[in-house]
Amino acid sequence: MGFVLLFQHPALALLDIEITQGVEGALPIAVLDFTLQTSSPLSDDPAEVIRSDLYRSGQFEARQGAAPLEETSDYYKTLIKRWRSQGIDYLVTGKVEEQGADRYRVEFRLFDTLRGQQLLGRSTLTSKKGIRLAAHKISNHIYEKLLGIPGDFDTRVAYITVEGQGENRRYELQIADADGHNPRTVFSSDEPIMSPAWSADSKRLAYVSFEGHRASIYIQELATGKRQKVSSQKGINGAPAWSPDGKKLALALSRDGNPEIYILDIASRQLTRITRNRAIDTEPVWTPDGKSLIFTSDRSGSPQLYRKLLRGGKATRQTYEGSYNSDPDITSDGRYIAMVHRGKGGFHIAVKDQERGLLRVLTQGRLDEAPSFSPNGSMIIYATEVRGRGVLAAVSVDGRVKQVLRLHQGEVREPAWSGYSERSTR
Repeated sequence: MGFVLLFQHPALALLDIEITQGVEGALPIAVLDFTLQTSSPLSDDPAEVIRSDLYRSGQFEARQGAAPLEETSDYYKTLIKRWRSQGIDYLVTGKVEEQGADRYRVEFRLFDTLRGQQLLGRSTLTSKKGIRLAAHKISNHIYEKLLGIPGDFDTRVAYITVEGQGENRRYELQIADADGHNPRTVFSSDEPIMSPAWSADSKRLAYVSFEGHRASIYIQELATGKRQKVSSQKGINGAPAWSPDGKKLALALSRDGNPEIYILDIASRQLTRITRNRAIDTEPVWTPDGKSLIFTSDRSGSPQLYRKLLRGGKATRQTYEGSYNSDPDITSDGRYIAMVHRGKGGFHIAVKDQERGLLRVLTQGRLDEAPSFSPNGSMIIYATEVRGRGVLAAVSVDGRVKQVLRLHQGEVREPAWSGYSERSTR
């Protein structure tokens, strides 16, 4: 039996994020406490959210400091000079000002202490509830200005949690902010849930549910909880992947007896078969231009990645390094493909640079699986085990930044990182 649930979870459901490795020589930045001009305390400290975001990226050494005592230009010159003398290259100040009934103005400034110049200065209006999201967006601005890469601190992750044993086992499909906060259960069942996949606009999830003891693929709207069954063919219904335009799903179906790749037009429910091979074809992902699929197939004798143009032609093999490569994901610019790669000691996450033709093994776990790129392509979130317990982890594409994401109770698996979306701070 399954249930549609849309509620916030208590603290036990928060994903705790531990930085296990950061960039050597990370940028030193001080994020000062925000000046608060509010009639009541805030539930979220914007400065602390920003410090945490920048620290989690592994690219910054984030320091704390007291809020400025004045807002005069002379005081800021002194403040900048003081932090420069402490080896801080960049300084962030901010203010939250209450402007009416549940109406707040959040502003920030970013300074280059070495040059003594302001690099950014922006403000936004939000509700009290939206202050945390506004802080994530400030982190995005800082990250992009200093590193030249769009930030994705305001994005979300989907994942499956498992609690209990035997007949008491419970599965939940959850989503949370990228920092692990605001977890929300989207769907709950006493039967397995698998393979969550975000639509390009991050408003819908596709996933596999075994409710009724049969694998079926569902699409669920996150705003309303409305869900629809879109595939319940005989045999395997698995590995849904959204097309870039959000109108189609690539699927793995065994309706004709052998697992093959199909494309489902969501509106018309028309199926188009893409592969025809006696081997097992599964785990499709779309290339960013929507013209090809990359998928896993054992047609060469062991699982490897293949690419198939939708207009026709033969599938071409993409991986030759090692005897096992599966479960692909691809960056939004198409440059990198992440995969599960079998190496010494187990199954690891690897990434292939399509431009240079090089494959790099990024992790050394015994059973690392389900890689999913962040929207800006800088990080990969994946499932792994720590002391026999399922957790999530993340690693940068260059392997220099590593994180572990744990639940206080239960296990967590099969992560999927959302794309960019226009999340309102109102």
